[in-house]
Amino acid sequence: MKVIATDKAPAAIGPYSQGIIVNGMLFASGQIPVDPATGVIPEGIAAQAEQSCKNCGALLAAAGLDFTKVIKTTCFLADIADFGAFNEVYAKYFVSKPARSCVAVKDIPKGCLCEIEILAKVD
Repeated sequence: MKVIATDKAPAAIGPYSQGIIVNGMLFASGQIPVDPATGVIPEGIAAQAEQSCKNCGALLAAAGLDFTKVIKTTCFLADIADFGAFNEVYAKYFVSKPARSCVAVKDIPKGCLCEIEILAKVD
């Protein structure tokens, strides 16, 4: 197993790794929309989706990958009414259209509106 860590994505806020590579796969922890440089969470679902996607991109880059290597995502929304706005942003990053689950949940850490978890193929 190889641990993936980068200061370009938010640090883990608990006893877990940002990502782990095992058997040719990157298993990344969910990315909430915290700006790693400032610690700020932007306002609104579009801005939060954008930051979560950027954080996913930073983890992929730390593993030497890009969005085209993502096989599966799991997306969590605090309000399913944000589904359309979330999708608009998500579609700009995940252009290869990986498999996906997207569900509304009761709460997301730090009061965020979304979180994205990725699974990617490592060449």
